[in-house]
Amino acid sequence: MMNRRTLTSLLTAALAAGLFGKVAFAQDLKEITFVQPSPSAINSFPVFVAIGEGFFEDEGLNVTVEAINGSGAVLQALSAGQAQFGRPGPGPLIAARSRGVDATHIYNVAARSNFGIAVQEGSEFQKIEDLRGKVIGTGTADGAEVGFARNVLTGAGMVEGTDFEFLTVGDGGPATAAFLNGEIDAYSASTADTAVLNQRGMKVRDITPAEFGRFFGNGIATMADTIANDRELVEAWSRAFAKGHAFALDDANRDAVLAHLAAGNPQEGEDKEFQAALFDAVRSKTIAAGDSPHLGWYPAAVWEEWQEALVAGGEIPGPLDDLGAIWTNEFAELGSAGVGK
Repeated sequence: MMNRRTLTSLLTAALAAGLFGKVAFAQDLKEITFVQPSPSAINSFPVFVAIGEGFFEDEGLNVTVEAINGSGAVLQALSAGQAQFGRPGPGPLIAARSRGVDATHIYNVAARSNFGIAVQEGSEFQKIEDLRGKVIGTGTADGAEVGFARNVLTGAGMVEGTDFEFLTVGDGGPATAAFLNGEIDAYSASTADTAVLNQRGMKVRDITPAEFGRFFGNGIATMADTIANDRELVEAWSRAFAKGHAFALDDANRDAVLAHLAAGNPQEGEDKEFQAALFDAVRSKTIAAGDSPHLGWYPAAVWEEWQEALVAGGEIPGPLDDLGAIWTNEFAELGSAGVGK
């Protein structure tokens, strides 16, 4: 017959084995760094949800998030091997590829444009053509918002340096001050930037023509060498990321999602009402158009339009030899298949 001492010893041993098993598993996780172009957890919400829900851990990955300044810095970090995955914009990615940086987009996070050109609410400016001869503020010097704004303005027949100019002013408080001081007449802003300005009392409105909504924004990128030499890593990342994205799209998980985002950026979580509204706005931009076969899908035609805009704006000397090599739908399809999306 098993006595109490024997039972206690067995239970203690089992608990210890379980604890040590967890420690051993944690030690076996592969350390991965993800770089994002701003501190916002909401803008990278699938990553923070996948971390919080353990989806990355299930794939054997321990993901550390680092915030740096703009898409250009994200691509530099990827190229230097300081990170395995990042979230740069399509314009900076094309420009980097023209300089020989072999980064590749693997998941279309902002499937609908998450940028717009905003003016003060009481401004006389009603359409893009009204900004001829004006100064457009940007958060960074080489971020995705710059390429987007250049695309919109050149599409209206304006030439940079002649009909408009950019001024890097930062975001949040510095952008508000730039408006108040008359340094800028408009601001190329992300959905999050606009929400922050409005929350801080700088009421703005978007005057971007509706047709530019098709220009997708920042997506997940990795280096071509990583895909070639560590395909299992890219597949593991893609499965976990897609699960995080799908989980966050289900309103039944809303409270858990907002908690994960507050853990990722406590400052964003201080004002619960603002956090929820901003999350709704950003999340809506990640849902692709009705003809998209799965989450994270890239339309080839819009890549062509992005490239044409960069050539027209002088950001790259000419079309890339193989535009199709800088993006793929393969991993988004793989990830989405795993969650039935």
